[in-house]
Amino acid sequence: MRPHVGMELQGRYELVERIALGGMGEVWRATDLRSGRAVAAKILRPELTGDEIFLSRLRAEAANSRGLRHPNLAVVLDSGERDGSGWIIMELVQGRALSDILSEQGTMQAAEILPILAQVARALQVVHDAGVVHRDVKPSNILINREGLAKLTDFGISTGVHQRPLTATGMVMGTAQYLSPEQAMGHMATPAGDLYALGVIAYEALVGHRPFTGATQVDIAFAHVNQPVPPLPDATNPEVREIVMELLAKDPGARPRSAREVARRLDRIVIHLPKESWDPRGQLSWVATGRPSSPPRNDGAATTAPPSRPGARRRREATAGTHVPTRQIPAAWRTRSAVAARTRTEAALDEPAPRHSSGNGLLGLPTRISALIVLGLVAALVLIITIGTLATAHSAPGSGATSSVTSPKEAL
Repeated sequence: MRPHVGMELQGRYELVERIALGGMGEVWRATDLRSGRAVAAKILRPELTGDEIFLSRLRAEAANSRGLRHPNLAVVLDSGERDGSGWIIMELVQGRALSDILSEQGTMQAAEILPILAQVARALQVVHDAGVVHRDVKPSNILINREGLAKLTDFGISTGVHQRPLTATGMVMGTAQYLSPEQAMGHMATPAGDLYALGVIAYEALVGHRPFTGATQVDIAFAHVNQPVPPLPDATNPEVREIVMELLAKDPGARPRSAREVARRLDRIVIHLPKESWDPRGQLSWVATGRPSSPPRNDGAATTAPPSRPGARRRREATAGTHVPTRQIPAAWRTRSAVAARTRTEAALDEPAPRHSSGNGLLGLPTRISALIVLGLVAALVLIITIGTLATAHSAPGSGATSSVTSPKEAL
């Protein structure tokens, strides 16, 4: 079966254009005639039509990837066979392969490549939990869409736990440049081999070339087994260097225990990476966080002369009129919040303990005026009470007031 524009698969998927060509199949952009959705169709190459080995691999790819659901995996939607050929219908990823980005840029900053690798590691965790080993993790199988979302694709040579081996004993499957040492020696592929490939991708993106090269694929494979990993540049962040070297360990047991652990470690590293590249040979450059911090003690540094009298106002005036050399003050100390915190601390040390939480007296007035008002109110209250007492005493019985009482006889 030879694919062509307008051809329909299963009476549902119409081929629009060919977008990629691989070793085993062609990838076409297609339209789902039922939903109108754009999809990708991976079709067995015409020259491989009728080859049962490649048909078995295509079936295995569909079986291993069907049912896997994760934002960082290209979802397989359907599959089928006809006239000795077969196809897989999958999600169409609008983006670029990581291999194209590396070819264009040469290298990538750690802040750029590590988030991509963390996404791929999360996808690999889902794959490994399903009992599948990808065996072909490489930049050309990682697609990056416009939003920066990474998608792991191509399960063409993947293997499952209960899958019948499709290769002869001792036969090596995979791309030599990203092949783990144990796979190069013909051992069974394990999830640790996929993590090793992640380490090779990280090394390639940070340095600009792969850690091992050779004249032939066999030379490259044996280099993974026998040669030590070339060191990363000195300017590489220590945490980045540590995890890359762990991923590239010859012994699978020395690598991280799972893809989930790799993703979490990469996330933590990305959070703490400085905005600019870090070079241990250069001058340290710290980014202010806005948190108050105490300035370092420096006997030789220019300092501000203390004011003649205590008080926050005089302290601020003296500080505002003095120039402090910025070389002897870290960046965080130059932030507005840090300077405000320092001013408040010095004012608290110089001022006597206030009688009110705001530092003033009643109603925000100075303490002396507040005291005079209170005394005046107390005096007025005493005067009012005294006048009231005298008025009551004058109107009481026996104070000269008389009352007429009429006797019973007079009333008769």
